[in-house]
Amino acid sequence: MRAAVFDSHGPAHEVLRVEEIDRPEPGPGEVRVRIAASGVNPTDWKARSGATPRPIGDFQIPNQDGAGVIDALGAGVDPSREGQRVWVWLAAAGRPWGTAAEWCVVPADQAVPLPDGISFELGASLGVPAMTAHRCLFADGPLDGRNVLVAGGAGAVGHFAIELAKHAGARVATTVSGPEKAELAARAGADLVVNYKESGAVEQIRSFAPLDRIVELALGANLELDLAVSGPQTHIVDYAAEAKDPVLPVRALMSANVTLRFVLLYGVPRPALLQAAADITQALADGALTELPTTTFPLEKVAAAHDAVQSGAIGKVLVVP
Repeated sequence: MRAAVFDSHGPAHEVLRVEEIDRPEPGPGEVRVRIAASGVNPTDWKARSGATPRPIGDFQIPNQDGAGVIDALGAGVDPSREGQRVWVWLAAAGRPWGTAAEWCVVPADQAVPLPDGISFELGASLGVPAMTAHRCLFADGPLDGRNVLVAGGAGAVGHFAIELAKHAGARVATTVSGPEKAELAARAGADLVVNYKESGAVEQIRSFAPLDRIVELALGANLELDLAVSGPQTHIVDYAAEAKDPVLPVRALMSANVTLRFVLLYGVPRPALLQAAADITQALADGALTELPTTTFPLEKVAAAHDAVQSGAIGKVLVVP
C-alpha cells in the first residue's frame, strides 16, 4: 500500500516520504480500515517534528484520525463489522499504523460506526478535537442547564466543544479574534460570540451568565479574563500548552475558588474515551455536529498538509490517500 512514513523527527519536507509498504493485517481484536480521509491535528505535526517526541520503531505512519470502510477483521471481531463505514481515533498512539495511508489497522473499538448520511470528511475531522472537547466539557459532570465559555470557538476543538455543549443542553459563549472566526463560531451555534481583543469583552461575558465550564486553549494568555468571569462553581479546563508555562496567580485563584483541570487525550482513562466516542457518535446521528471549512491534500502532499496545520490554517486539514 501507499503510505506516508517517517523514521526520524524533523521538518515535514525533510522526514516525511510517501512509499510502498506492506499492507497490514489485523490481529486479534483488530480491524483493518480502507482509509477514505485522514485528519491532521497539531498533535500530528508535533509528534513528527519532535516538539512532543514519541518513540519510533522501524517506521511511523502519521495522523491519529481518519474515516473509511472496514475491509478485514481479526480474530474475535463480530463478522457483521466487515464493510462498515467508520471513524477512527488515536490510530497512531503507541502503534505504527497512523491514518496517512491507504489502509490502517486499529483495535476494533477505535473504529466507530459512522451514522448514515455522515461524510467521511466529517468522520475524519472528529477524533482528537471532538474527544478532547468532550473530555473538557464532561469530566466534571453533566451540562444540561449549565453555562459554558469556549475559548477559540473557531478552532477544531472549539467548534466541537460548542456543538457538543449545545447538544447536551448548555448555553454557550465563545471568544474569537476576528470577524471570520466569529462567523464560524456563530454558525456552530454559540449563543454569544465575543471578540476578546475588543474593550468590553469581560462585561459581555459576565452579563451572559455565571460560568460552569471554561474550555481553555491558552491558560497563560487568557487567565486574567477567565478569572474575571469565574466564580466558585467554575471549572477552567485547559487542553493546550503554550510555549512558556504560565505563572499562576495563586491568591487570585483561591479568591475565585475555581477548579483547574488539564486534559491531554493520551492520558485520559480508556472508559472515558469510549464514552466520548459513543456520545460523539450519538451527536452525529442526531445531526448536532457539522463540518468545518476543509482544505484537502493528496497523500503525496502530506508534508504540505502538516505545514498548513503548523501554520495555523483555519478550519480542518485532511489528507486523501
